[in-house]
Amino acid sequence: MRCPARLRAAAICASLAGLSLCSPGASAQATQVERMQAHTQVVIDAYGDSTTLGISCSEGHCAPQAQNAVAYLQDELQTHHGDRVRVANYGVGGTMAMQLLDGTGNRRAGPTAGLPWRERLAASPARIVLINYGINEVMQNQTPEQFYTAQTALVKTARALGKEPVLETSNPMPDNRLNARLASMVAMTRRVTDEQHVPLVDQFAYISSLPDWKTLMSDGAHPKPGLYRLKAEQDFQVVEPLVRRLLDGTL
Repeated sequence: MRCPARLRAAAICASLAGLSLCSPGASAQATQVERMQAHTQVVIDAYGDSTTLGISCSEGHCAPQAQNAVAYLQDELQTHHGDRVRVANYGVGGTMAMQLLDGTGNRRAGPTAGLPWRERLAASPARIVLINYGINEVMQNQTPEQFYTAQTALVKTARALGKEPVLETSNPMPDNRLNARLASMVAMTRRVTDEQHVPLVDQFAYISSLPDWKTLMSDGAHPKPGLYRLKAEQDFQVVEPLVRRLLDGTL
C-alpha cells in the first residue's frame, strides 16, 4: 500500500536528521523532495506512419486500433515505472520522414499542427522521440538516399534540442517485390543509427525472423494487434533503459 505524502516526507526527514523529531526547516526540505519526485515524468513522443498510429485491417476495412504498439509500450513502461512515464502517439497514416521534417505530414489538430520538425519538437516536453518510417517512402517512390537525408536531419535536430532520438525500422511487407525495396530503406535507417550513434529498434529484422510472420499481418503493410504487441516488446527493450536512466538522473 502506498504511504500518504506526509508520512513519506516525515520518513525522509527522519532519515536526513537521524532523529525521530525534525526541525521545521528539515520538514520543509523533505516536503520539497516529495514534490519533486511526484512531478518527475519522462514523456516519449512516437512519430511515424500508419503502423505507428496503429491501423489494422479486417474484411477490407482498415482503422486505427486501441491495441497498437505505442499503447502497448506505454502499458509496459507504466507497469515498471508507474505514471512517471507517458507515451504520446503522433503517427499519421500515409506520411514519410521528409514530411515530418518539413511539417507537411501532420494533418492532426493541435497547437503544433503543420509546424516544421525543429519548431514542433522545441515545443514538446518529450525527452525521448521514437521515429518509424520507410513503408510510404517505398509506396511514394522515394529513393533510399532521400530517406537517409531526411532521417539524418530528424536525428540531428532532435539531438540539438536535447532530445534522445530512437530510430525504428519498418515491419516487413508480405509482397516480395515491395519488401525488397523496403529493405533498401531499412539499410538507410541502420546506416543513420551507426553514423549518428543513436539506438535502433530493428523491427524489420526481428519480424522477418519469425516463422510465418506473414500470417501476423492484417494486409500488405499493417500488423494485426498481436504483432503490434510483439513490436512493443522490441521497443521496450531499447526504450526502457533510456527511461530508467532519465528517471535516475544518469542520462
